[in-house]
Amino acid sequence: MGLRGLLCVCLVSLLALQAAAAQGSPTRNPKGGKKRMAVDAAVDGVVIRSLKVNCKVTSRFAHYIITSQVVNSADTAKEVSFNVEIPKTAFISDFAITADENAFTGDIKDKVTAWKQYRKAAISGENAGLVRASGRTMEQFSIHIIVGPRSKATFRLTYEEVLRRKLMQYDIVIKVKPQQLVQHFEIDVDIFEPQGIRKLDVEASFLPKELAAQLIKKSFSGKKGHVLFRPTVSQQQTCPTCSTTLLNGDFKVTYDVNRDDACDLLVANNYFAHFFAPQNLKKLNKNVVFVIDISSSMEGQKLKQTKEALHKILGDMRPGDYFDLVLFGSAVQSWKGSLVQASPANLEAARNFVQQFSLAGATNLNGGLLRGIEILNKAQQSLPELSNHASILIMLTDGEPTEGVMDRTQILKNVRDGIKGRFPLYNLGFGHDVDLNFLEVMSLENNGRVQRIYEDHDATQQLQGFYEQVANPLLRDVELLYPQEAVSDLTQHRHKQYYEGSEIMVAGRIADHKLSSFKADVRAHGEGQEFMTTCLVDEEEMKKLLRERGHMLENHVERLWAYLTIQELLAKRMKLEGEEKANVSAKALQMSLAYQFVTPLTSMTVRGMTDQDGLEPIIDKPLDDSLPLEMVGPRKTFMLQASQPAPTHSSLDIKKLPDQVTGVDTDPHFLIHVPQKEDTLCFNINEEPGVVLSLVQDPDTGFSVNGQLIGNEAGSPGKHEGTYFGRLGIANPATDFQLEVTPQNITLNPGSGGPVFSWRDQAFLRQNEVLVTINRKRNLVVSVEDGGTFEVVLHRVWRGSAVRQDFLGFYVLDSHRMSARTHGLLGQFFHPFDYKVSDLHPGSDPTKTDATMVVKNRRLTVTRGLQKDYRKDPRHGAEVTCWFIHNNGDGLIDGIHTDYIVPDIF
Repeated sequence: MGLRGLLCVCLVSLLALQAAAAQGSPTRNPKGGKKRMAVDAAVDGVVIRSLKVNCKVTSRFAHYIITSQVVNSADTAKEVSFNVEIPKTAFISDFAITADENAFTGDIKDKVTAWKQYRKAAISGENAGLVRASGRTMEQFSIHIIVGPRSKATFRLTYEEVLRRKLMQYDIVIKVKPQQLVQHFEIDVDIFEPQGIRKLDVEASFLPKELAAQLIKKSFSGKKGHVLFRPTVSQQQTCPTCSTTLLNGDFKVTYDVNRDDACDLLVANNYFAHFFAPQNLKKLNKNVVFVIDISSSMEGQKLKQTKEALHKILGDMRPGDYFDLVLFGSAVQSWKGSLVQASPANLEAARNFVQQFSLAGATNLNGGLLRGIEILNKAQQSLPELSNHASILIMLTDGEPTEGVMDRTQILKNVRDGIKGRFPLYNLGFGHDVDLNFLEVMSLENNGRVQRIYEDHDATQQLQGFYEQVANPLLRDVELLYPQEAVSDLTQHRHKQYYEGSEIMVAGRIADHKLSSFKADVRAHGEGQEFMTTCLVDEEEMKKLLRERGHMLENHVERLWAYLTIQELLAKRMKLEGEEKANVSAKALQMSLAYQFVTPLTSMTVRGMTDQDGLEPIIDKPLDDSLPLEMVGPRKTFMLQASQPAPTHSSLDIKKLPDQVTGVDTDPHFLIHVPQKEDTLCFNINEEPGVVLSLVQDPDTGFSVNGQLIGNEAGSPGKHEGTYFGRLGIANPATDFQLEVTPQNITLNPGSGGPVFSWRDQAFLRQNEVLVTINRKRNLVVSVEDGGTFEVVLHRVWRGSAVRQDFLGFYVLDSHRMSARTHGLLGQFFHPFDYKVSDLHPGSDPTKTDATMVVKNRRLTVTRGLQKDYRKDPRHGAEVTCWFIHNNGDGLIDGIHTDYIVPDIF
């Protein structure tokens, strides 16, 4: 029977190593019914015959291949899975499955093309598409297939990353979690560093040190290092008679290279890499201001851990350092208001201040930052002896601005204008309630970086660990310069500061026939002197290296350049808008495709492997470290042959819909059910195609729904051109949630390039307080915790329809938790108001009844009419009797209808 199909490709974001078979994972009863858990792999018939990780490092560029062979020895088809954890900074570059001589290989395309081909419901967890974080530094890839009886399948995943030096070493981390004993298990790490390897260490978190020393072979000499871990089955066992495995944790290789001088230049095939990490430099004294969030959300463990970290950091200050502390809650306060020397007396006073400060209200982030910037600027301008120090601003916050200046664009401008490139800003985001994208943009604009501090027992160590990376600046205003006529496409080559234990890495292209004139000049300010050096290429040494490493060296230097360039372009696009952002994105996409990297702009499809709809699985990498989407719902098996139809998931039970209706549909007819009233009111809005109308706006939460009108295509000449809603924007700023809905696509967070679904999808997604259910070819439901529930109905053109263009209807299912200030053409009617209808009499149309309505101190003539509710039947609808208010709802709605025209759906 062979490989019958793809179970799912929950591209649960990229992580490091975890290949699992059916043991401990759900399998299906052949007759259907509930899933069961396989207790023993041998009994279940599925075993991992081999699992091998091969890592080759050439000059900091690491190339990993993970290969796993899974065997189904049973007489029935079985589900198996391949789960891999890889670093968040890595890019997948290849994936393949081989089964019964059939090969299914990955093909990397731009994300838009891939998602046009594959519109399945990624977020539901039923199929491919999205990725999820696993822990702090890893992401997880997971694919599930059905393997036929007495058959085997081989998985091969390739990913690549550049190793960054931190605290005097490079780290290679491989996640090990096979979940069963493996007949052939192997980790093979091969390192080639032209500078020569200075040290090489290995540790396995799942092995006692004595056992690790016996089982792990390591060696290094000159340029080469090697680590091999190949335990037998008995060495994997938790005990001599156990069938459980010891292998569950991190396998970590750390190494560093020789640093004889600052000239480490590598050239191959017209590409170069320059690694700059000079040794034996005097440490610069530093001016550092800590800006600390003390808003009420920091209460409890976060405040305790922050104080503990500050105590330890203050203890590490050097006598020549200067510092101050700024606290911001609703107000801003500083310890001294100016820099003071890190003398024993001042450090003791600072520790007392830290111990005693308490929480204070909201989050005046803008005020706190500007105070810290002011302190550093004043010191540099008024105290000449401090101007040669390395100035650093470090901010810690756990929330978003809620006091003072709250507009993020204005805060970014204020910080840029205040710092003016003089010193770096490092932002630490505590927990998951922070807007990490906002903090990252702010750091990138000011020569720093962002780091998330996870709410965990070791948050104190995380804070201290970050500080250790910037605690010892050695150089400031570092420039690595190359002849303009000889090089092009340089990666970042100017840095505000160089820190002990780190490394500056620059790569670029060398023009043809310019190698002889290629050199690198380095300029920087050190402690008490200027730092200058010139690096030249040793062509004979390069030829020797090429003979030793051959094509791998050429390939790795070029791909290192491509990797660094793509990473920098992706970071740069975060700071841009409009055409500039589009141009940078286009360049990053072009390079991602050229070098076959799965980046936030590309996706990998698996050729030849399809589900029952003929759609290929897709592999995606998340755009950023924003709030994760949560995959919910049962997994679905995708077969290569015909299979059962997809189950549907919905938070909306049609039988339980409220009888009374509030919504807008067709041309556009507004239906209003006023709470505590029997009658339904209705009115039309007559506007031009392209106009955007505000439907719901809650000023207390910022939640909004806006709709854009489209015209009825190919209408009859001379007739009124009907208008319909063709585009809806639903936004919840409190959670950075945006949903754009059209009759063709549903796009999550379109402003940041989020995933796109079609109405053929069945999906259930959650982003913090917002739940969205897409019901295939019918509707979608948006539910906001402590807010409202809304439904969007899809209207498709059908034979005999008077409308010639697909459009949308919008209905309010529950609004009682919306604030009393909610407004908009629909929102203003969420709460009770009074009106009376009297004096029923024949109208100008004898078939209809007119009446007098008194509402909002106005007397209106209204007409009894019929409209339709399409929630249960999107094609035919159900008739609803209502009182029709003429002239665009004049007299019923607040103001006039043009007051509700807004510039855009968001």
